[in-house]
Amino acid sequence: MGKALIIGCGGVAGVAIHKCCQNSEVFEEIMIASRTKSKCDALKAKLDGGKTKIHTAQLDADNVDETIALINQFKPDVVLNLALPYQDLTIMDACLATKTPYVDTANYEPLDTAKFEYKWQWDYRERFEKAGITALLGSGFDPGVTGVFSAYAQKHYFDEINYIDILDANAGDHGYPFATNFNPEINIREVTAKGSYWENGDWVETEPMEIKRVYDFPQIGEKDMYLLHHEELESLALNIKGIKRIRFFMTFGQSYLTHLKCLENVGMTSIKPIEFEGKQIVPLQFLKAVLPDPASLGPRTKGKTNIGCIFQGVKDGKPRTYYVYNVCDHQECYKEVESQAISYTTGVPAMIGAMLVMNGTWKKPGVHNIEEFDPDPFMEALNKWGLPWVEDFNPVLVE
Repeated sequence: MGKALIIGCGGVAGVAIHKCCQNSEVFEEIMIASRTKSKCDALKAKLDGGKTKIHTAQLDADNVDETIALINQFKPDVVLNLALPYQDLTIMDACLATKTPYVDTANYEPLDTAKFEYKWQWDYRERFEKAGITALLGSGFDPGVTGVFSAYAQKHYFDEINYIDILDANAGDHGYPFATNFNPEINIREVTAKGSYWENGDWVETEPMEIKRVYDFPQIGEKDMYLLHHEELESLALNIKGIKRIRFFMTFGQSYLTHLKCLENVGMTSIKPIEFEGKQIVPLQFLKAVLPDPASLGPRTKGKTNIGCIFQGVKDGKPRTYYVYNVCDHQECYKEVESQAISYTTGVPAMIGAMLVMNGTWKKPGVHNIEEFDPDPFMEALNKWGLPWVEDFNPVLVE
């Protein structure tokens, strides 16, 4: 079918690359590019020998000219950006310059501000339209599958959706007193930021972890969950008909919260540079360096995740509720791709999004969030590639 340039070689990228190699009829050739080429080479050595031809390259994705040169050299049919969210715009610039379709899993974030907004990437809409190429934003799980679930609910079960609660639960146990299941820098920026939800056309802001609910999740049981801001709320509020309120909740254990509060109290979660021994360092980046690498958690993590959406709305003039979710087992993920379920649930949708853009199933010049496309082929692919979903038409609602 074609060629994909995959930028990044962390935990999520490792899963996506495994899945691309499993899907060799579509991904005939891939190039793995990262600042640290040795990581790319190690993954290539592990996966070589199958039908997918694997190349590697060193790349500073902050450098637009360098990224353009690599795209021109490899000539991919799609660029799958699994690098840091600070690098989204430079990679989008390179895709524009080379007229190459673009896919990512998370919105752009400025390095010096914990902002989770799409405005910077949405500013590229007209340029991508004029270039005749598709940019697919947020093809992970949340954002990503949560948007596909929303589009699927809207297409098949509702005339209008009034309320969406996105629930992200991780019942995995890695055995450490404190660690993060994905990039610590991104994770901690996200959970220490103020929360917010969309209600009646406006944002309602909350203090970090101010709103707590308890929910009994299928297959993993009762968990404490906290309201966070999450970027897909912004796009779903625009793209789903009839919305009155959208909220996002994520579960956290008490040990995680206690350690996080201690680190916050002593300044270790700050993103403002400080001077130390004559050098400028960012405390959160230093903390990231001393915490366990999320990619190392796979062999020791046990338990399951449950991520899904509860919808309330109207069909044929009657109220309707609908819950669709996926349950993923950490140990099963590790057996398959040597990664825990947090990376798996993001890496699989990243591969699917890249596949649908590359094979032309999803072709819409411009910059688009995932819920703007036909959800059916994505939902079908989730079942095929390891993230089967479950439907419940009488769920317990979140108060």
